[in-house]
Amino acid sequence: MFCVPGVCGCCGPLRPRYKRLVDNIFPEDPKDGLSKSDMEKLTFYAVSAPEKLDRIGAYLAERLSRDVVRHRYGYVVIAMEALDQLLMACHSQSIKPFVESFLHMVAKLLESQEPDLQVLGTNSFVKFANIEEDTPSYHRRYDFFVSQFSAMCHSTHEDPETRTRIRVAGIKGLQGVVRKTVNDELQAIIWEPQHMDKLIPSMLFNMQDAEDLDSPRPLFLLHQTLENPASLAESCFRELLGRAAYGNMNNAVRPVLVHLDNHRLWEPNEFAVSCFRIIMYSIQAQHSHHVIQQVLGHLDTHNKNTPRMRAGIVQVLLETVAIAAKGSVGPTVLEVFNTLLKHLRMSVDFELGENSRRNSGASVSSSGRVKESEERIVQNAIIQTIGFFGGNLPDYQRAEVMMFIMGKVPVYGTPCHTLDTVKIGHQGTKRIQAMLLSSLIMVTSGFKSKTMVAALPAPFLDPLFSISLMEDCELRQLVLEILLNIIDRHDNRAKLRGIRIIPNVAALKIKREKISKQDVGFMKKHGQQLYRHIYLGCKEEDNGHKNFELLFTTLAVLTIELANEEVVVDLIRLALALQDMSLANEENMPMVIRCGIMALVAAYLNFLSQMIANPAFCQHVSKVIEMRNLEAPYLLPEHIFREKLPNCLEKEDRSLYFQTVDLAECLVGPGYNAERLSIPYVPQVTDFAMLRVLLSKVLHFLSLQSPLAEEITFETLKKAIDTTGLEEQEKEKRRQVMEKFQKAPFEEIAAHCESKANMLHDRLAQIFELTIRPPPSPSGVVSIAAGHAQHQSVPVYEMKFPDLCVY
Repeated sequence: MFCVPGVCGCCGPLRPRYKRLVDNIFPEDPKDGLSKSDMEKLTFYAVSAPEKLDRIGAYLAERLSRDVVRHRYGYVVIAMEALDQLLMACHSQSIKPFVESFLHMVAKLLESQEPDLQVLGTNSFVKFANIEEDTPSYHRRYDFFVSQFSAMCHSTHEDPETRTRIRVAGIKGLQGVVRKTVNDELQAIIWEPQHMDKLIPSMLFNMQDAEDLDSPRPLFLLHQTLENPASLAESCFRELLGRAAYGNMNNAVRPVLVHLDNHRLWEPNEFAVSCFRIIMYSIQAQHSHHVIQQVLGHLDTHNKNTPRMRAGIVQVLLETVAIAAKGSVGPTVLEVFNTLLKHLRMSVDFELGENSRRNSGASVSSSGRVKESEERIVQNAIIQTIGFFGGNLPDYQRAEVMMFIMGKVPVYGTPCHTLDTVKIGHQGTKRIQAMLLSSLIMVTSGFKSKTMVAALPAPFLDPLFSISLMEDCELRQLVLEILLNIIDRHDNRAKLRGIRIIPNVAALKIKREKISKQDVGFMKKHGQQLYRHIYLGCKEEDNGHKNFELLFTTLAVLTIELANEEVVVDLIRLALALQDMSLANEENMPMVIRCGIMALVAAYLNFLSQMIANPAFCQHVSKVIEMRNLEAPYLLPEHIFREKLPNCLEKEDRSLYFQTVDLAECLVGPGYNAERLSIPYVPQVTDFAMLRVLLSKVLHFLSLQSPLAEEITFETLKKAIDTTGLEEQEKEKRRQVMEKFQKAPFEEIAAHCESKANMLHDRLAQIFELTIRPPPSPSGVVSIAAGHAQHQSVPVYEMKFPDLCVY
């Protein structure tokens, strides 16, 4: 053992080489910056001896911590610059321990209260985040960085510029965490709720400061965009959503909904709409249904909140489904409609409940009117969403949606399990009917079906036609709008708008095709239903100008799309029957309705005559129209609602009316069965609802007959199902039943129903007793039970058997 002279008094030569190399990079004056030559030596040493990296990092961390405490920020900057260069240069497996020291130093900087140090640490972390490591890290966690960067995003520093710098640094740091973790399978923990609840709100908080997220930015402001917290947050938000996998989508969307709740951003909802546009355009298309389900669930959660908040959520849902409808929305289609219809019903309940409370008070308050108008906002938003979503679906899905919505429309006489019409009353039922039919109009708009059989199946037609018989002109208009949307497959409706005498139909350039065999079969099966409901719809006393316009357009579109020679004859018979009904006026219709029917017949026969290109037919129709122009302009559509109407119609003036004999002579020729015109048209009861009415008539008739004195014959049944005045009687009966069930006490209703059930049971038992009697028994027992005498039995030897039964 010996000592080297000159060494005992100085420990410098005994220090490890890596420490000496680290010390050499720090100049005496920090303003001189990092020594480039000494840094190159340190980098070469670290690359040559990677096992020393962890010690280099630990020593640098020790120096940096000491300099931070002593506020020697110049040396702190030099230390971080050296760490950055070492990270970029070294990529071996030995860098793992060095990274731990590096992250420890970054955390020290972020914990300080100096904005410059926080920004410095963030910039170093972002550089580290961009480095692709060869092997995943099994133990590294970023919980602290998520929390610290999120806190920086919410900085409230007094100086605006400093506040912006800190927020930008926080957003960049979160973006670095996302990039570092989302591609690492071992770092899936970043998608857990405790992290998403910090990441997402931090981005949204900064996005709120943007004046217009969708407006394009000029090129000369592009450099400023990078340092704009709102733009940077939006970029990070899009990147995060774009990396979200199937199982992480819900955790990414839920914090958005919570943030919008906490900051009351549903009313007004411009920012909420903007957020969900970003979400829908950023995620993968196959994940769209996750977002829709989240919004639907959120709507359910807030079903009792203010109307404007619910309307805001519905409008966000509209934007969401509008984007999703362009792609695949999977099994959520009917779920969307089911939820929206449920909230539509709830909104009507809220509105009607508010109205009933206000009506029970002494006066109508202004707050009540505001409440009603706000509920209308919710209802309109729901209808718009239903219609827009349905209208953007493929045709095969749209047909299913049409059936689904039609099944929700409350129709008198048919079961409706989802909308209880007893609770909401007549007014509520009408409101829901009108709103659902309005949504059906939007869904059917642009719907093109190759065959009417597929577009108008019986389960859809029957309730739709039942609504067309109601005493509300608005509902009948909506039904005709729906029929026109479905039947008009060549977009001719726009050319036929308005009821008028068209001088030259050829100038309209009507598009049409030869009627297919499937459509011929449809008209044979359902044509009488269409004619009947047009016939009955014409004589309603509350018909207005729009009703007659829609009736004319419906007849014209039927002629274009579905009329062969047989259908043409049926339509002429229908028109003549309408004319006869108006002239006879057996139901005491108002003069305006009678003249309106006359005008409708004239406009339609003028159109039909030109469509079939029959010169004789056209000449007769033109002659009648010319006479009306001269003597009775009030019978033409251009004058019906303008001219002063007469007190009565001149039935004897044959020149003012279309004559069956003359039209039959015009149709004599190939293809047309002109003889059928001489058979007056009578509306036929073919739909299931009317058959139920007839059955009830039969049972009611039988209940009035003597139980044992009269047998059931063909004549009695014929008398029972007499359809004279059936529709009017049914309407009046329906009104009385509705009024009774709305106003009568519960005990009275229960007693009435019980007596009806007992009476029906007794009558059925009597009918069965008349028609199906048991054979006599040889027991010889005579008994009286429940007031009814049992038939006396006879001995076997006195019984008479049919010849075939005797051996």
